Amino acid sequence: MNTSYIKSQQNLLIRKYKKLMEQAYNFSQIDAALSDILEFKAIKLLNELNRLNYLSTNQLSYCRI
Repeated sequence: MNTSYIKSQQNLLIRKYKKLMEQAYNFSQIDAALSDILEFKAIKLLNELNRLNYLSTNQLSYCRI
């Protein structure tokens, strides 16, 4: 994978994660179930973001060798 592609995907996931977390917070007092669903989706995005971080870190270390 190209590092610029990984970085663009990371930025996209960060924006989506922040939006979902903000929505989850806003719904926390109105609809707890919806808030939980939004937070769950945000956590799934965060896991994907962590995978991309791992890929970009490993790819950079392999490029240095």
